[in-house]
Amino acid sequence: MPEAHEALEPLDDEDQLAKLGYKQELARTWSGFSNFAISFSIISILAGCLTTYGAGIGNGGPVSISWSWPIISAFIMIIGLTMSELVSSMPTSGGIYFWASKLGGPRAGFFTGWLNLIGLIAVTASVAYSCATFFDLTFQTWGWYSGTSLSRIFLYFLVILVFIAGVNIFSSHLLALLNNISVWWHVVGALLLIAVLIFVPKDHLSFHQVFLDRFNGSGWSGGSTSSLSFWLAIIPFGFILTQYTITGFDASVHLSEETQGAAKTAAKGIWQSILYSAIGGYLLLLAVTFAIPKVHGIPQYAQIPAGGVQYVFMTALGSKWAGLLLFISSAAQLFCCTACLTSTSRMMFAFSRDRAIPGSRMWSKVNEHRTPVNAVICAAVIGAIITLPALKGVGGIPTAFYAVTSVSVIGLYFSFAIPIFLRWKHGEKFDVGSGWSNGRKYKWMNPVAVIEIIVVGIMLMLPTAPAGAPWRKEFSWSAVNYAPFMTVGVLIILAIWWMASAKNWFKGPVRTVDDEETPVPVE
Repeated sequence: MPEAHEALEPLDDEDQLAKLGYKQELARTWSGFSNFAISFSIISILAGCLTTYGAGIGNGGPVSISWSWPIISAFIMIIGLTMSELVSSMPTSGGIYFWASKLGGPRAGFFTGWLNLIGLIAVTASVAYSCATFFDLTFQTWGWYSGTSLSRIFLYFLVILVFIAGVNIFSSHLLALLNNISVWWHVVGALLLIAVLIFVPKDHLSFHQVFLDRFNGSGWSGGSTSSLSFWLAIIPFGFILTQYTITGFDASVHLSEETQGAAKTAAKGIWQSILYSAIGGYLLLLAVTFAIPKVHGIPQYAQIPAGGVQYVFMTALGSKWAGLLLFISSAAQLFCCTACLTSTSRMMFAFSRDRAIPGSRMWSKVNEHRTPVNAVICAAVIGAIITLPALKGVGGIPTAFYAVTSVSVIGLYFSFAIPIFLRWKHGEKFDVGSGWSNGRKYKWMNPVAVIEIIVVGIMLMLPTAPAGAPWRKEFSWSAVNYAPFMTVGVLIILAIWWMASAKNWFKGPVRTVDDEETPVPVE
């Protein structure tokens, strides 16, 4: 593990921010623990691990859980460490695109910023929707009603968006407190889930089954689990479980202007949130997998993709325990989507501060609590709009939800890849910060991080089911993975916008120190 960098004299937070060209506008009331807490809350192993569990088990079976999670987590840790070095050098809200602008010029910053913002809005929407789904499952388990209704879930989704927007508008200090509580809710909640899944079920899968059993529920390759496509395509479809769960850790960057000692604490917040989430998430996933029910000794993997973890909880534990575990997860997801909206609004505030978004003056405005209220509301409204396709589904499954999760992963990680690559390109010329350095390890860490992002991003844009492939006779638009359409479409729009207009007025970050509206110099 690379060590904190001690050679450079750390600057005062406001002096460091002024050096980057910005005056202190947001309230710097967050502790280092609070900074770690928001990334840990957004990663939320009680959210991502459980909401996309069906995607993992359906695309590979237990081996997709027991082996893919630790392997992909290790790659994500490398990504996180490269970003820790970047935030230590340049701790500012919207830092992802600021880094790209500083290291690669306005064009790099423009594309990075928009990818990051789109990814953040999509992840907020996807988490809020999964939260609505889990509350609906909880109420069903409690016997309030039966049967899944996509329109009812969407109504819950809208209520949740209104609620988390209200919480975000009220107070930055309250948000910090809620994220601190969220950490302990996740820790205690995960431990309780693991304990219940170990001790309550009467039967468990064997170690052999958990670590060697394969299953192909994707519909591709005739259900084969031995073909080359199973290893090179089907299992990678399940990577969304890990890549989607362990995302959003850039919140430590976006909240750096509100964090004390940000050059060090924000850097630690990134890699620590990834490390602890990877370990805790793996234990939770193994506990769920060991508890998969069996009928006449045969594990019921095929029942899980549609029913998700609710099927495992209900069948292995009964309605009483299942209801409790689903409620714990639902509440955790409420913490998670609240933190997601916080991170998104700060990114939107920072990007608007530099005049990159239409209506920038409105989105960069803060209220008396020094909170970007308009950015909060705008992000929530757009999140609701892009999730409208989830009102339709196949067999009651909102395939659009998985598309939104893919968009969030692609947007966020692709935005990370640009400054990570540019830092590698700068080599020894890079101005290392006072809080964290990867030393000469950046020479291999940064390329590895970029390659992983590209490979997984491509996999998440492929049709995940035969009905979503245009060349198949069973093709249905409701089953289409529209992630590639959104991703490619956005890139085309951004390219046209840049060439036709943006290159003439977007010059990179704008200095706000002493009200100077001049671009921050780029190298």
